[in-house]
This record gives sequence, structure tokens and C-alpha cells, in this order.
Amino acid sequence: MYSVEWQKRGLPHAHILVWFIDKIRPEEIDSIISAEIPDPSTDQLLFDIVTTNMIHGPCGTLNSSSPCMADGKCTKNFPKDFTNDTVTNVDGYPIYRRRNPENGGQSFIKNIINTDIDIDNRWVVPYSPLLSKTYNAHINVEFCSSVKSIKYICKYVHKGSDMAVFRVENTNVNAPPVNKNDEITLYQIGRYISSNEAAWRIFGFPIHERDPAVVQLAIHLENGQRVFFTNETAIDRAINPPKTSLHF
Repeated sequence: MYSVEWQKRGLPHAHILVWFIDKIRPEEIDSIISAEIPDPSTDQLLFDIVTTNMIHGPCGTLNSSSPCMADGKCTKNFPKDFTNDTVTNVDGYPIYRRRNPENGGQSFIKNIINTDIDIDNRWVVPYSPLLSKTYNAHINVEFCSSVKSIKYICKYVHKGSDMAVFRVENTNVNAPPVNKNDEITLYQIGRYISSNEAAWRIFGFPIHERDPAVVQLAIHLENGQRVFFTNETAIDRAINPPKTSLHF
């Protein structure tokens, strides 16, 4: 499932949600998603791509004017903490491995406002080495390890266009009344569409898609499903009921 949206400068980007048939085991995450700077001696191409596209900021005390700063703090919670191993089951998302330079992690020098800053794994945005080397672009990849995060992700993917809500009213007492509950009119006058998005829609390019479009969920009502068992399997069926699409 994906949707395409536009930033304020008109740059398009996509939010993509992928379900896997086979579950990803915790020990497999590091081979799919990385939050570390690659070793340039073994993969110079990936090192160049990551250091160019997948480094956050830096912000905070190193750059207080960074656009991610709000009330003196980074809204993306950077820099992250160092950790030697990937940890799952934390707020629906893993804590990715970020080794410090003394423990095998890489670092490089980045010039920020005419100042050379040592960048380490604490500033790396999680990425997929395969996708990064394929597209050579900023592609943030995250692993959703909890069903509790699915609702938020689906809402975020379909959060809709940016809004600029405003109203101009006539203060003349003799003016006709304004219907303040006209949601259709408020939506039309407040929707923010850049010229790039307008051209995208005029040419009929896809905005969103889901495949399959409809997913059938096995919803069982009370006393409304059949259970087959024998005298030998009755206890096992009661303790271990068959899994359905709504069973986690």
C-alpha cells in the first residue's frame, strides 16, 4: 500500500507499507535494515550513498537552526543512543544496532556551517542497503514489530493533503449569514496543492494504490462458527484454537 504526497517545496515522496507473508525474525533485521555507516573499505558505493542521503542533521547543540528543532529539542529524537545489538518489542519499532567507533562503528567528517563535525552512527536514519544502492536516494526503511503500530501507520499513509485553514468574513451586520458548518467548502478553500501536485493530477499519475484492494477478514461472531473435533482432540482444540486473520 502506498500514497504519494508533496512537501512544501513541491518535492514528491511516497509512503509505502509492505506486508510480508513470512515473518521477519529478530536475528534477521540487521541483514535487511541498517542504522550504521558502512565500512568504506568494503563498500565505498554504499558508504557514499548513506553519508550523502541518510544522515540526519546534525542538529541540537551542533546546529540549533536545523529545521527539525522545536523548543530546543530534535523532533525526530536525534542523536540516538549507541547499542551493540538490535532490540525488538519496544513501542512497536526495533531499536537498531548503532555501534560506537570504539566498538567497530564507522564515522566520517561532515562540514556544517564551515565547521568540521565528526558524524557517527547516532545520526544515521535507518535504511535498506539494497534499496539505497538501487535508487541512490533518501529511503527511510523501518520494521514494524508490533500490531499496535499498524493503526498509526495506516492513518499516516492516508493522512491526506496539507491544509491551510483560513476564513474571511464580512463584519457588516447587514451581510448574509455564513454557514460555518459547510465542511465541503472549508475543505476546498483550505486544501494546499502545489504546482507539481497539480501537474501530477492533471496527467493522471497514480496517487495511491493497494494490492490486493480488498482483504477478507475472518470475523467470527459468538456461537456463529463451526468447530470440528473428536473425543481425542477436544481438549487440544479448546486450548489451541485455529488461527484466523484476526488472531495475533
